[in-house]
Amino acid sequence: MATDTDKNGGVGSTVRRFLLENGALTALAILVVVMSLLSDDFLTAQNLLNVGVQAAVIAVLAFGVTFVIIAGGIDLSVGSVAALSATVLAFLATVEGVPVWLALPLAAATGTACGLVNGVLIAYGKLPPFIATLAMLSIGRGLSLVLSEGSPIALPDSVARLGTSLGGWLPVPVLIMLVMGLITAVILRRTFAGRAMYAIGGNEEAARLSGIRVKRHKLGIYALSGLFAAVAGVILASRLASAQPQAAQGYELDAIAAVVIGGASLAGGVGTAFGTLVGALILAVLRNGLNLLSVSAFWQQVVIGVVIALAVLFDTLRRRSGGAGAGAGSAGRRGRRGLQLGIAAAVTAVVVGALSFLVPNSSSDGPRVGLSLSTLNNPFFLQMRDGAQAEADEAGVNLIVTDAQDDASQQADQIQNFISTGVDAMVINPVDSDAAGPPVRGANNADIPVVAADRGVTEADVETLVASDNVEGGRLAARALAEELGEEGRIAVLQGVPGTSASRERGSGFEEGIAEYPDIEVVAQQPADFDRSKGLDVMTNMLQGNGDIDGVFAENDEMALGAAAALSSRGEEAVVIGFDGTPEGLEAVADGVLHASIAQQPAELGRVAVRNAVAAANGEGLEETVMVPVEVVTEGNVADFD
Repeated sequence: MATDTDKNGGVGSTVRRFLLENGALTALAILVVVMSLLSDDFLTAQNLLNVGVQAAVIAVLAFGVTFVIIAGGIDLSVGSVAALSATVLAFLATVEGVPVWLALPLAAATGTACGLVNGVLIAYGKLPPFIATLAMLSIGRGLSLVLSEGSPIALPDSVARLGTSLGGWLPVPVLIMLVMGLITAVILRRTFAGRAMYAIGGNEEAARLSGIRVKRHKLGIYALSGLFAAVAGVILASRLASAQPQAAQGYELDAIAAVVIGGASLAGGVGTAFGTLVGALILAVLRNGLNLLSVSAFWQQVVIGVVIALAVLFDTLRRRSGGAGAGAGSAGRRGRRGLQLGIAAAVTAVVVGALSFLVPNSSSDGPRVGLSLSTLNNPFFLQMRDGAQAEADEAGVNLIVTDAQDDASQQADQIQNFISTGVDAMVINPVDSDAAGPPVRGANNADIPVVAADRGVTEADVETLVASDNVEGGRLAARALAEELGEEGRIAVLQGVPGTSASRERGSGFEEGIAEYPDIEVVAQQPADFDRSKGLDVMTNMLQGNGDIDGVFAENDEMALGAAAALSSRGEEAVVIGFDGTPEGLEAVADGVLHASIAQQPAELGRVAVRNAVAAANGEGLEETVMVPVEVVTEGNVADFD
């Protein structure tokens, strides 16, 4: 029988009960309120559409993972499968000339086939899901790199339009996300296959004894996950107008997080399509809001992790309190709701407190300039940021710095967020020149001037390119190495992240330069991802497999230092040349650890880029290209670069 309170509560009481009974949705509502209070730019139609677009890829991946987790499994391969499927589509349609109407289903079939392989290994090969899908993660990424030869492949215009908007305002990725969510909900709630997933996840042996063909259902479950990953890959590629072989790295973890935040249990048997959608939106709101608030890129990862943990804790405590005291009547229910309200208040307090502490206070009335760096996990780009910040401080500019973490999709999101906040100008250091084109065209449409730094932007208008000549730097490295070796010897090359423009340009310049010395043999070349620890491991393997090596060219100083450490550990000597001229690299040159480094002066790059961005915001004309000098730094002249 309804109480007076229930009768008088009306719509407000119904909404409150609904939110209390849906922990993830409550967390999302809290986040939206907090972000709206802290940023005037958040609760706008354009920005909310941005959030939807930024959630689309993770949401579609997570819908596929939902099937797997409900059935008590895990799928770590969805990010790689997404990249492979998009690469297959681009390769067939662009390189091989296959009609798009045929290339699209073949790309979907690629993702489905990867899922089927996972299912066979798990259901019939008895491999743990973690191991089977971890193997597919590596296989999918490797095949994507093999097929693309490490470089992005452009998409046909008909496919790239999937990343645009209908009528100029309704994003197609959001529509696809909603359709895939509806399909997920129908499968889970309206089909025997969906009910079987819950049964298998709840108790696999009981499901088998009840007549469910568990092995066959697992094949279907993982095939669905692969198919959804293929759709997500096409959405991602369409947003960037190209298939990136290194795309969607780490997205499998975001997809799993979205499913769990949405209320699913990693033990299996629990989960909904709506909950997964809410989980994906929570992640998107967090990232979007933190960008708008100019929270440090380093702190963003901390805040996101903390809020994810709080959201899951909120839902866990809600379930526990909901299951206790069933006979306590209305008083028990009020007590449980009081506990839930207390938890919600605690989450709100933590979020508001953290963001209030982390959001920088800006007292400058100068122009607002957005700076999107490809990564801040590299000394070169840290120096670029520091130079840009120093110039901004001197000029009275509000500089908003974001870290794309070597993910072209994240960078596209950050550029969209800059557009939403109405910055006066942008400086973009592209993760990939081709992938930066579509989001920069969005800035062009919004009449926001864009300056490219270190790398150019393809098929978009930039006011100027502030850069060092990576190709010429590669040639200089080849010449310096050849001169030191006496124009003969055996050398190895450590390449950067496959597919990035910096690695391609430095590598091509070095190849051109070293080709002038026929007595120098390149005996090995392998990627080490611009990372020192990987440079150490790859160089160790090269020495093991190729014997004596006389010289090494590494496409950045970090890898060069790793190579030098590998040589030292084996008691061998070789001429090692790096690239970038980072402080630690120059110190190694002074100490004789490295023979030379091609110095790019990254701090000066940052300074000049911000200076030109301010000039562009003021309507001043700029040169098409501004070159920052590149020099070979050796022990003889390193003191000039202190």
